[in-house]
Amino acid sequence: MSTENPSTAEIDTTLFITVSGPPGCGATTLCTQLAEAMGCPYVSGGDIFREIADEQEMTLNQLTAKADESDEIDRAIDQRLQSIAEEWGMANKPFILESRLAGWLAGERADLRIWLDAPEDVRLARIEDRGETEAEMRVREVSEAGRYKSYYEIDIDEREFYDLNINTARWSKRGVFELVRAALEEYDPEADEGAFETPTVDL
Repeated sequence: MSTENPSTAEIDTTLFITVSGPPGCGATTLCTQLAEAMGCPYVSGGDIFREIADEQEMTLNQLTAKADESDEIDRAIDQRLQSIAEEWGMANKPFILESRLAGWLAGERADLRIWLDAPEDVRLARIEDRGETEAEMRVREVSEAGRYKSYYEIDIDEREFYDLNINTARWSKRGVFELVRAALEEYDPEADEGAFETPTVDL
């Protein structure tokens, strides 16, 4: 294993990567490390949510309340994420897209799709500093899964098309980064026999 600090371990790649997972899975940590190592942009669903809040001159809490009232905000976020995926899917440059639906929305435009997860108690401990309770986290996950099913017929538990599924509780933050870095550095498009097909998402 490399002894370099993950914040300085450069990765020479042009891959477009999606990272997805439930709250507390470690997605933000991994994406931040990857973006620095790859020297590339990183966009998350949270970034788009904040962008829309600014455009509508609303606080995040106000926009959250509006999102709970209708599907308008969710669909606007997903449409922007899909547009970003379409743009970067043709760029032949490194890029990272992170959201619960990033792998679905990017589909075959993405070169590598990653799902991160961890046992519920581990994820809960990780989000304690965000002020979210166990009940709130569970309600949010159930609510999101219901919306995805209702809007797009997406079963968020369907993960066969992900290229990497990682339990981030089994490795340190650096360890998770090193696992993904190894996958990126060992990827050979000439040896790639094909990704699993991703169901089409009709927004």
